[in-house]
Amino acid sequence: MIEKLNIVKQRFDEVNDLIIQPEIISDQKRYIELNKEYKDLKALMDVREKYVALTDNIKESEEIIADGSDAEMTEMAKMQMEEAKGELPALEEKIRMMLVPKDPEDAKNVVMEIRAGTGGDEASIFAGDLYKMYTKYVESRGWKSTIVDFNEGTSGGFKEIIFEIAGEDVYGTLKFEAGVHRVQRVPQTETQGRVHTSAATVMVLPEAEEFDVEINPKDVRVDYFCSSGPGGQSVNTTYSAVRLTHVPTGLVAQCQDQKSQHKNKEKAFRVLRSRLYEMELAKKLEADSAKRNSMVASGDRSAKIRTYNYSQGRVTDHRINLTLYDLSNIINGDIQKIIDELQLVENTEKLKENSDVF
Repeated sequence: MIEKLNIVKQRFDEVNDLIIQPEIISDQKRYIELNKEYKDLKALMDVREKYVALTDNIKESEEIIADGSDAEMTEMAKMQMEEAKGELPALEEKIRMMLVPKDPEDAKNVVMEIRAGTGGDEASIFAGDLYKMYTKYVESRGWKSTIVDFNEGTSGGFKEIIFEIAGEDVYGTLKFEAGVHRVQRVPQTETQGRVHTSAATVMVLPEAEEFDVEINPKDVRVDYFCSSGPGGQSVNTTYSAVRLTHVPTGLVAQCQDQKSQHKNKEKAFRVLRSRLYEMELAKKLEADSAKRNSMVASGDRSAKIRTYNYSQGRVTDHRINLTLYDLSNIINGDIQKIIDELQLVENTEKLKENSDVF
């Protein structure tokens, strides 16, 4: 273990020197990449320090016990060694998890899209519930969410809503939310009291930087139109809303959230870049899934991933057979326990794949 950590320390020292070099600072893409690597390596260095301290304590205790000339010191050394050996297995497991190669996308911000599926008005209401669930979770993490575009449902909620989430390791945390979410409950619109099943689709796209995806302006058709929805008089009288069409792929991105045409265009371009980037990422995920059968693969949008059953107060994640009877808290944004379990499964899978490294 210490040999592997020493190799990591060598790289940490290299990165530490590189990020202060003028040629690196002037290369934005390289500088951002190295800063992210530095942050990941720094976390490992902190754990390495603790690991070295524990192994040193064990070694020192063994020497005192072997000497045995001072009974009191020997007794203290035995206690110290027992304590250090008790802490070591959990720390080694943590290090193994941290040494698993990270997905470079995980550190990115995301563009999240929620669309009402089968179930008519109830599906739109459920899409609205999911939006509230995620925004409350985002708030609890200290992240920031911004609406890009939305289309309201006729009885509340959204037929579609697109929003950006910015923060630390957002994609790595939320990527497993992508897929079909199903709700089983008596809809507000139901008069007979019957339980209906409705669905909404969640997409989680890693937000692409400008240097991740280059878009030729000649390939993009730009249309301006009047915004709809709340926002005062200027919303419906100025051509501030922007729709972008990427002609080679047919992908469309639009934004009408801001009063400024320029800001809407900027946001729409971010969404378009992310959709183009996700197309390439989907190909990669497909290729990866051919190599390994991941239980929590985040590439299939049509996969039914979770059910929210109101009559039983239950939430079930079908990928890992996890059932929690805590629906009211979960739908109010307390989804960390589900995310933790999904990440644990992914890390365990990765650990098996990289078992030869350890």
